[in-house]
Amino acid sequence: MTDPNAASRPVQAVVLAGGQGSRLRPYTDDRPKPMVEIPGTGTPIIGHQLVWLAEEGVTDVVVSCGHLAEVLQDWLKSADLPVRVTTVVETEPLGRGGGLRYAAEHLPHPDKPWYATNGDIWTRFSLRDMADFHTERDAVATLALARPRIPWGAVQTDGFGHITDFIESPPSTFEINAGVYVFSPEFAELLPERGDHERTTFPHLARERRLAGFPLPQGAYWRAIDTAKDLTEAAKELAALGR
Repeated sequence: MTDPNAASRPVQAVVLAGGQGSRLRPYTDDRPKPMVEIPGTGTPIIGHQLVWLAEEGVTDVVVSCGHLAEVLQDWLKSADLPVRVTTVVETEPLGRGGGLRYAAEHLPHPDKPWYATNGDIWTRFSLRDMADFHTERDAVATLALARPRIPWGAVQTDGFGHITDFIESPPSTFEINAGVYVFSPEFAELLPERGDHERTTFPHLARERRLAGFPLPQGAYWRAIDTAKDLTEAAKELAALGR
């Protein structure tokens, strides 16, 4: 049976891979953050991302490079990749929004929707479902939303102030931007040429009710790789998941 939603789902994506990853030193002394390997996998973060994007129907990816760009470009040239990859490098700092706009200009299908993801996100969930969610809400942009576990233990109390339970690393009560997006074609034109879209474009779309939030499904794996501890925790979690 033909899937009626297939035609509206993106087949192209941008990976934002230009960050310096200063909190991941010394791992990032000689490589950009997305080139750091998760222990036990033998593959850099961006390698896992490209496989995931391919599994979700993506055929073309634009990788926006920055810090130690040549290291990432050399790996992409030599690796056996499941998607067609184009790399772009900002000749001057454009900010997050400007960098995203610059990368989007190199997508092969400017009149079609596209995904984007930060280069330090390690996750698995259905991008197809997220794209359908985006279309159903007639959104210009849709953000994936995660509930990360807070790094401290929490306590529960009753109405009298008695402690009733201890909870190790509970999920946050707030949803956060998970760093994965679906964008309609017109979104690129709304991005600033320089500056931060999260302080300009996103608030504008939110006021117009054209910005949607897709909660990650129950049990979906998600982690931002920001520190050496995140690498260690990701390795443990992936081992437990059998990946």
